[in-house]
Amino acid sequence: MKVVLDACVLFPTVLREILQGAGAAGLYEPIWSDRILGEWTHSAAKLGPGAQVVAEGEAALFRAAFPRGRVAVSPGIEARLLLPDPADVHVLATAIAGHADAIVTFNAQDFPGHVLAAEGLARRDPDGFLWELQSRHPAVMAAVVEAVRARAEAISGQAVALKPLLKRVRLFRLAKALQA
Repeated sequence: MKVVLDACVLFPTVLREILQGAGAAGLYEPIWSDRILGEWTHSAAKLGPGAQVVAEGEAALFRAAFPRGRVAVSPGIEARLLLPDPADVHVLATAIAGHADAIVTFNAQDFPGHVLAAEGLARRDPDGFLWELQSRHPAVMAAVVEAVRARAEAISGQAVALKPLLKRVRLFRLAKALQA
């Protein structure tokens, strides 16, 4: 399954690392464009001095991890598309050009289901998408999430409980499934 990751799901570090881990484990194939990664790194600047530089380094690692996922969009695709927010047309165009199956995003209102369905695409919220992957591959997803939790713990130098960590990035269903 090929999936476009919208910039809004790449911005929260924990969410991005879980999505990357699931992709690296072969549970899906991440599709991205330079513009999507640029939006993510630009958004990181809001976190303070140096944050954008860190995000650019993380984006370089993302590019290296998924080189086949890079999609170049022809202007003709974007020109024929209409979305409620014109700034999101490039995400839909990336999905079309990359022959994706879905777009993972928090922005449901910006990607109407009927528009995506006309292009053979689905919109997935990150929690539902990751919950589905966990339902199909529980051991793999448990290992991915535990690696992210352990990394957060190592960085903070303190114990990090799984459920609050996942809830902070709006992964409620995934947290519940992993606690079961």
